[in-house]
Amino acid sequence: MLIFPAVDLMNGQAVRLTRGEYTDKTVYRADPLDALKEFASMGAKQVHLVDLDGARDGGTPHFETVCRLKRETDLFCEIGGGIRDMRTVTRYLNAGLDRVILGTAALTDPVFLKKAVDVYGEKIAVGADLRDGFVAIRGWRETSQTTAEDFCRAMEEAGVQTLICTDISRDGALLGCNTELYRTLSENFTMRIVASGGVSSLDDVRALRKLDLYGAILGKAYYTGKVNLQEAIEAAR
Repeated sequence: MLIFPAVDLMNGQAVRLTRGEYTDKTVYRADPLDALKEFASMGAKQVHLVDLDGARDGGTPHFETVCRLKRETDLFCEIGGGIRDMRTVTRYLNAGLDRVILGTAALTDPVFLKKAVDVYGEKIAVGADLRDGFVAIRGWRETSQTTAEDFCRAMEEAGVQTLICTDISRDGALLGCNTELYRTLSENFTMRIVASGGVSSLDDVRALRKLDLYGAILGKAYYTGKVNLQEAIEAAR
């Protein structure tokens, strides 16, 4: 299982939110590049980037920052937040980003989703952000009427290979991960599942590894010192 340390971008800084609340943020690095250099020094090979402003408002306000992070490190970089048309997908991938993550648009624009997957294949991932069993969109500010099961089935049928699933109730709360959710997903779908939200101990990492998941995202637990990234990478192997 791969560990993806996370950098959430807001106003040019590396921040973490609690349960996706934009009013409840903590700035951890004024320059996000410092975080990526730390990750690399501890053995990380990949990083999960999210443009929070883009996720909330659409667009790519951190495009230049994201490109700088990719250009100045050797890390595999995936980026999500505000990617809602083919032009944006192509722009990121042409700039060297390794994978883009579709969120809101994966639900609201199935034609775009299918085209992106058909053109770029495994370079397209989808974020399934879940609140009380339903998919949340637009920076988690809205909850749709689409269930997690229906959404995941549609993604698999569209040819999506990688699904990043976040339990919003656990995200940034340091309450432990929802292993039963990820167990259900791994048993019912063939997509590569990445667990996100609530990973707050090495025991969480070990529990997810036993589910044979593709990856897990490590965010606030790293920044607060609850989980050592180097130890998490080793525990995930």
